[in-house]
Amino acid sequence: MSARVQWLVLVTLGTLLGLGTGACTRDEAPAAPPPPPESQDAPLGRLSLPEDLVLVDQRGEPVHVQRDLMQGGVVVMNFIFTRCTTICPPMGMGFSRLQEQLGARAGRDVKLVSVSLDPEHDTPERLAEWGKRYGAGPGWTLLSGSKQDVDRLLKAMTVYTPAKEQHAPIVLVGNTATGEWVRAHGLGSPKRLLEAVERALASAPPKSPVFTDVTSPARRYFSDTELVDQDGRKVRFYSDLIQGKTVIINVFFSRCTGSCPVMAGTFTRLQAHLGDRLGKDVRMLSISVDPERDTPERLKEYAQRFKARPGWSFLTGDKEHVQAVLQKLGQAVEDPNQHKALFLIGNDRTGLWKKAFGLAKADEVIPVVDSVMNDQGVSLAENTP
Repeated sequence: MSARVQWLVLVTLGTLLGLGTGACTRDEAPAAPPPPPESQDAPLGRLSLPEDLVLVDQRGEPVHVQRDLMQGGVVVMNFIFTRCTTICPPMGMGFSRLQEQLGARAGRDVKLVSVSLDPEHDTPERLAEWGKRYGAGPGWTLLSGSKQDVDRLLKAMTVYTPAKEQHAPIVLVGNTATGEWVRAHGLGSPKRLLEAVERALASAPPKSPVFTDVTSPARRYFSDTELVDQDGRKVRFYSDLIQGKTVIINVFFSRCTGSCPVMAGTFTRLQAHLGDRLGKDVRMLSISVDPERDTPERLKEYAQRFKARPGWSFLTGDKEHVQAVLQKLGQAVEDPNQHKALFLIGNDRTGLWKKAFGLAKADEVIPVVDSVMNDQGVSLAENTP
């Protein structure tokens, strides 16, 4: 059965079960406003989010909601929980269809966000499995966190309801450049939802570097070559890993018994030093120079060996793609054993890049990392990699 047919069947079942008004049960009316009729969107005006709100995505990485998701561009947000068997599956299918229709704009101009209404049960692993069911790509973020923090988000977005079973099938579409949001029907047709997104895009083209800063020297230099991380997830090298972050990059291969374990040990010290900044505004990237042998499974084992936390990505992929990235980094080699023991440290926000010797003691590398990470004002144009 095609995704399109599945979606139609699920919507029909929802209607037959009396879910057209949006509730998962009919015991009492939901606290959140009901969704508007499918034929129209309900303007919400400007919504104010807590500046300090940090949740967790399906990879276990912290997400600063305001900084990481709301800095320009269009955000499409729905509200689900993984144990929901009524309106959540058709909403998942609706997002899947929207993602397909958006194509390359998903994650670039438009971010899809699904927020769990059951954060105490919906761990990152369960959200990842739910997202996989509907083909969630890099531009689709699934969020959980503490119940208190999730409730803060739900209240700010005007969709809070005390009982998750009573939530309404609501999708919020916002142009964060203008701050204007509308409420759409979560069980409406994918075409209607796409039209709401197109209207939001047309109202004010995204300008934030988080989405479409094509003038960034780093974006032009690195491009969005596709790699694969240790979880088997396809990632775009610039947009998903570097953009707006400080990055610490090294190259290695899993069979290496010389410099690689030493550099990985330094990275282990660095992640302890970085604390909760790792995965928020700092990422560590270890790129394999032996992508034909270093499968995601092998990289996962290697990551576990060094107790890698979310925010430390191990990267492989098609040999041609990996070589293209390594070439840009000045790290391309024919023989993996000839790779350089070097750390590249860059701040995409200011354009400052530095190098550090990969076999230096961690205490010697940390000050270099700190100087780049805490840089405040170097012009992007002066420090193109």
